[in-house]
Amino acid sequence: MITLVHIAVELLALVVTVLVVSAVARRLDWSAPLLLIAVGIGASYIPGVPEYHLAPEVVLLGLLPPLLYSEAIQTSLIDFRKNRGAIGLMSVGLVIFTAVGVGLIAWAVIPGLPLAAGIALGAVVAPPDAVAASAVARRVGMPRKLIRLLEGESLFNDAAALVALRTAIAALAGSVSLWQVGADFLLAAIGGVLVGLVVGYVVAFIRARMDEPVFDTALSFAVPFLAYLPAEAIHGSGVLAVVVSGLLLGHKAPKILSGSSRLASRLNWHTVAFLLENIVFLLIGLQLRWILAEVADSGLSLAALAGICAAVLAATILTRMLWLGGIGTAKRISRQLRPGRRRKKIWPWRYSAVISWAGMRGVVTLAAAFVLPANTPQRAVLLLAAFVVVAGTLALQGMTLPALIRRLRLPRPDPAEDALQEAAVLHDMTNAALAKLEEIRRPEDPPEVIERLRDRLKDRSDSAWEQLGRQSALAETPSDAYRRLRVQLLEVERDQFLKARDGGTADDEVLRRVLERLDIEESMLDRDEEEVPVADRELRTPAATAGSCKHLKHEWADLQPSSEDSCAACLAEGTTWVHLRMCLKCGNVACCDSSPRRHASQHFHETRHPVMRSFEPGETWRWCFVDKQLG
Repeated sequence: MITLVHIAVELLALVVTVLVVSAVARRLDWSAPLLLIAVGIGASYIPGVPEYHLAPEVVLLGLLPPLLYSEAIQTSLIDFRKNRGAIGLMSVGLVIFTAVGVGLIAWAVIPGLPLAAGIALGAVVAPPDAVAASAVARRVGMPRKLIRLLEGESLFNDAAALVALRTAIAALAGSVSLWQVGADFLLAAIGGVLVGLVVGYVVAFIRARMDEPVFDTALSFAVPFLAYLPAEAIHGSGVLAVVVSGLLLGHKAPKILSGSSRLASRLNWHTVAFLLENIVFLLIGLQLRWILAEVADSGLSLAALAGICAAVLAATILTRMLWLGGIGTAKRISRQLRPGRRRKKIWPWRYSAVISWAGMRGVVTLAAAFVLPANTPQRAVLLLAAFVVVAGTLALQGMTLPALIRRLRLPRPDPAEDALQEAAVLHDMTNAALAKLEEIRRPEDPPEVIERLRDRLKDRSDSAWEQLGRQSALAETPSDAYRRLRVQLLEVERDQFLKARDGGTADDEVLRRVLERLDIEESMLDRDEEEVPVADRELRTPAATAGSCKHLKHEWADLQPSSEDSCAACLAEGTTWVHLRMCLKCGNVACCDSSPRRHASQHFHETRHPVMRSFEPGETWRWCFVDKQLG
C-alpha cells in the first residue's frame, strides 16, 4: 500500500537527483537532459526503485502547460511577429510532413502496423522540444535569430502535433475524411487562439490592479491551466491557448506589473520550469525498463527492433533536413523566376543546416506516446521507438551541434555589442527621466534632493558606458571602484545587522525589512559585476540601433587624432579620465562623460561639432550629440 510518506520520499528523491545531476552536468559542460535520461535508465534497474508509469494526463495537463507558459512569457512577441512566416512553415508544415514521412517508414518496417498507427507515431515524434532546443542552443552560443526561430517553432508545433495525433487515433478506429482533418486543425487553431487571447487580456486586466507580489505570482501559476482547460473543453488546442496567453502577458508585463512583482514572478517561474523539465527527462529514463519488458512480448527479434528504432530515428532527422532544404531551394527558385519583385533576404545555407540539425525531442514526444490507445497494434514497439527518438536526438544532435556551429563559423552573440545596446537604451532612459524631472519638480522641492536624483540617474547611465572600453589600459573604472568598495561596506553592514539580531536590539519585523534592503542592493551589485568579455572583433554599432540621424549618415573624413592615448585637457588641469572619445569633425580627443571633467561633451558645447566616436582599442561606435543617437 502506497502511503503519503512513500509519495513524499519519491518526490524528494526525484528533486534531489535532478539537482545533483544538473549540477554535475553544468560543471562538466554536459547535456543535462541526456545525463538525466541516462541516470534514470540506470536507476530503473536498481532493486527497490519503484516502477514509474507516467500517465499521459499527468504530462499533458500537469507538466506541459506550465512548461510552455514559462517559455512563452520569456519569448519576445516582437520577434515572433517578425518570424511568423518561418515559424508557421516549421510549426505546422514541418509537423505534417514529419508525421506522414515517419509514418510511411514505420508502416514499411514494423510488421502488421496499420498506416494510421504509423502516422500516429510520426505525429508523436514530430515536435521538437522548446526546452531542449533553447537549452542546447544557448549553451553552444547559437546566433540569437536562430534561437528565436527554434523557440517560436517549438512553442507552436505542439498544437499541430497533438491535433495530427488525435486525427490518426480516430483513423485507427474508423475512416476519417480529408475535410474532417482540415476542420479539426481549424477548430483547434481558432479555439486555442481565442481562448488564449481572452485569458491573456482578462488576466492582464486583473494583474494591473494588483500591488501584492505574492498574489500576482499565485495568479500567474493558475494562468496556464485557466487557458488550457477551457480550450480543450471546446475542442480547441489547449497548448495553443497557453502559448498565446503567455506571449501576451509576457509582452504586457513591463507595463502592468510592478518591479517587485516582475522579479518575484521571473524567479519563481525559472525555478518551477527548471524542476519540471528536468524531472520529466529523469522520468523518461526511469520508464525504459518496463517498456523493454512489454517489447519482449512483441515477438520481434533484437535485430529487428534495433532496425525499426534506427529507421524511425533516421526518418525523424531526415524529414526535417529535407523540409528545410526544400524551403531554401524554393525561395531561391522563386527569386530567380520573379526578379522584378522586392527581394527578401534569404538566410545563408549554414543557418539552414544548423536549424535542420537542431531538432531535439523531449517532453511532448514522451507525453504524446502514452496517449496511444492500449489496443494500438505494436504499441510497445511504438513507445520504444519514441523513446529512442528522444534519447537519440538529444545524444546525436545535441552533442554534435556545438561542433557543427564551430565548423560552420556561425557568429556567437557578442557581449560587447550587447553592452553597447544596453548603454544606449539606458542613456535614452536617463535623458527622458531627467527631462521629466525638470517638468514635475516644484519650487519647494529641496535642491539637494533634485541633485541626488540627477546623480543617481547619471551614475546608472555612466556605469553602463563604462562597461565598454575593456581593452583600454585603465585598470579600474569609477563604477568598478564603487562596486569594490560597496561590497566591502555591505559586509560590514551585514555583520552589524547580525549583531543587532543576535543581541535582540530590534524587532524581528524591523530586521527583516532592513535585510530586504541589503539584499536588494547586493543583488544590484551582483548584476553590475557581470563584466563584459573583450570582443574578439571590432566593436561596431549594431544595425538595430541605426537611426535617421543625418549627422551619423554623413561620410566623415579620416582625421589625425589630436592625441594618441590621452585627454590633453585633463592633463592640463591635472585630472584623470576613464575612456577617450574623438571628434569626427576636428579630431579632438577628449574624455568621456564618466570622467570627472567630461571634456568630450564640453567640446561639443563649445564647437557644436555633432559626432564623436569611441577612441578605445577595438571600438568604432559613434554618438551624435545633437540627435542623441547611437550609430
